[in-house]
Amino acid sequence: MKSKTIKANSTETIIKEIDKATSDGFKPTLAVVFSSIKRDWLSVINVLNKKEITVFGATTAGEFIDGDIEEGSIVIMLLDMNPSSFKLIFLETSTETTLEDAKKLGGIGKETFTNPAFIIATGGIFIDGEQIVDGIMQGFGEEVTIFGGMAGDDLIAEKPIVFTNNKNKDNALIALIIDEDKIDVRGIATCGWNAIGTTKTVTKSEGNIVYTIDDKPALDMLMKYLGVDVKQDNNTGIVAFHNSWYYPLQLERENGDTVIRATRFANSEDRSLICTGSVPQGAQIKFSLPPDFDAIETVVAECASIKDNEQQQADALIMFSCVSRHLSFGALMKEEIEQVQNVWNAPMVGFFTYGEYGKSKIGTNEFHNNACCVVALKEK
Repeated sequence: MKSKTIKANSTETIIKEIDKATSDGFKPTLAVVFSSIKRDWLSVINVLNKKEITVFGATTAGEFIDGDIEEGSIVIMLLDMNPSSFKLIFLETSTETTLEDAKKLGGIGKETFTNPAFIIATGGIFIDGEQIVDGIMQGFGEEVTIFGGMAGDDLIAEKPIVFTNNKNKDNALIALIIDEDKIDVRGIATCGWNAIGTTKTVTKSEGNIVYTIDDKPALDMLMKYLGVDVKQDNNTGIVAFHNSWYYPLQLERENGDTVIRATRFANSEDRSLICTGSVPQGAQIKFSLPPDFDAIETVVAECASIKDNEQQQADALIMFSCVSRHLSFGALMKEEIEQVQNVWNAPMVGFFTYGEYGKSKIGTNEFHNNACCVVALKEK
């Protein structure tokens, strides 16, 4: 399977690059498109439609391609994957129907291939990522390969969008279902974020809203222990909590694994924290501090651990990296991306997300925040 990556900061240029990439006899069947919300990605889709190329797309909070980090651009990976090896599904959803819609997707995968893998992207701001993962697994009926990310909108936090050839929406789920009997799909979700302090208990929560920690208002606990503040407008209502990218919660799973939960919004009236994924009542948690350089080393080592041997390569890499990593690492983010790509020595496309889907080194499929999720594809 052959893959080519292209990028541009204007619609006109990206269209020229698509024509250039396909001028030598290369006939892609699939385009992975990650675009800034500011770019005219609809025009790009029209060009890909004319070439009869299936589109898996999402808006971003920043893009990267191979070793280059972009902002306000469009990045594309073109692949000549056999059309019989994949199926593209687009499902509209809502906060009320997320679980059932994800179950439907799991069932479609089971009906389509004996051994499917799901590469997914979700739009919207308030979709519970954990229900996406749980729903797919329930619909499929057993453990299955799931990797992906939540779309972004350049940190506006209003309307991240996922799109395919003739459909686009914020509250929606898009899935590239791949036949693992024909395409090797392997990946890992890894983080490297450091926990601090003692373990605490979520004493009241509902879904992705945490009301109290150790019987104290969750927002007050976070502000007290981490010394951070929340900008409040007249002390009423739900406010964006941008510092949450740096100070997420770490949920401790029974198997020893940890899952990160960013607290994207705070409610200044009831002093609750609104997370991007479910936080069960009774969960054991720790607070976190921004990562240091060791986090990059951890990510690179864990990405290398999924290879069968050092010589193993891939045809293509797709990377979903939380925007918090970019905000925290700054210029060092380029080094993480380059080192991960060098592990596999393959073309890479990716974007900075509002959340990630995948399996950690010791865990099961989870919805993550502040993680790096890498997917390697190799035709068998």
